[in-house]
Amino acid sequence: MKITLHVTCSSGMIKFVPRCYMLSFLCKRSCPMPIPRLTSKLFSSLSSHSVPIALLSHRETHFWYILPDEVKDQALLNQYREILSPCERENILSMKGNDLQKGALLARALVRTTLSRYTNSHVAPKSLMFRKNQYGKPEVEWQPDENWNPPSLHFNISHSSSLIACGVTLDVPIGIDVEEKQRTLKSNLLSFTRRYFSSDEVEYICAISDPEIQKQELNKLWTLKEAYVKALGRGIAAAPFKGFNIKFIATSNSKEQGSGAFVSKASHVVVEAIDASIHHTNNWRFALFEVVGSHYAAICVKDSKMEDEATPIKLKVWKTIPFVEDVRVSVPQFLCI
Repeated sequence: MKITLHVTCSSGMIKFVPRCYMLSFLCKRSCPMPIPRLTSKLFSSLSSHSVPIALLSHRETHFWYILPDEVKDQALLNQYREILSPCERENILSMKGNDLQKGALLARALVRTTLSRYTNSHVAPKSLMFRKNQYGKPEVEWQPDENWNPPSLHFNISHSSSLIACGVTLDVPIGIDVEEKQRTLKSNLLSFTRRYFSSDEVEYICAISDPEIQKQELNKLWTLKEAYVKALGRGIAAAPFKGFNIKFIATSNSKEQGSGAFVSKASHVVVEAIDASIHHTNNWRFALFEVVGSHYAAICVKDSKMEDEATPIKLKVWKTIPFVEDVRVSVPQFLCI
């Protein structure tokens, strides 16, 4: 029996909310909600399919994120477990601590439900299969089907304790990273910088006089470098951070903070090779932006054409609770491109 609460949203769309989620939905109504929204029909036994999304264009990147603290219903978490493979469930159970297990569960559920959206309901989240490349980066492994040509999807996932994100592109490799803006380092900031960053990057960080800005610029650099290495698909071991520079090239619209750091959506990111044994190229586009005011997110995608280096990534962003709610949010201002 279908048991739903029909609520008309401020956007004029109809939202179908199961009774078990009625209170949480009503609580959210007191807060401003981004528009436009994607909504799905939700019943007392929640659907195991994601709302389909139109396939990406070849120059487009989609960014989906979930906030773990917003997912507390045990029935929903159990449904996420049901769409995982036995191996995924086993790996999660082997982790120590409820928070780690929950984060891993949400990460796998986010990947499966997100990728399933781009199959036009042809492949359910539970039916997706994955493989790893020689460096361990996960890839979709489509099953042969004479009646359907699967899209050439690339994806990457990143998470902190309070945010999990998945980036998706068509035909081109992608790497993403998310980091808490106020994350704490286990070692001294300068010691950490000298351990992981190139000499040019160390000089850049040390030249910043304001300690808070220095910390933020370190986080930005780390996030960009992590996204780039993940886009390469090699991992840090095969592409050490010290083997390349990330440089912010000031443009005519850039402005300096007065402490040595450039901050502007017009600042351009360039990769400069140091280690000749690793093949680094400049045909990569970056985007660095803030998510929910508490995280930096970096995206790196391959672009073989690079017709205009100042053209930013075409980005669409969604906040989601899989099987419950998808909210299309405004694209944040890029801190650099």
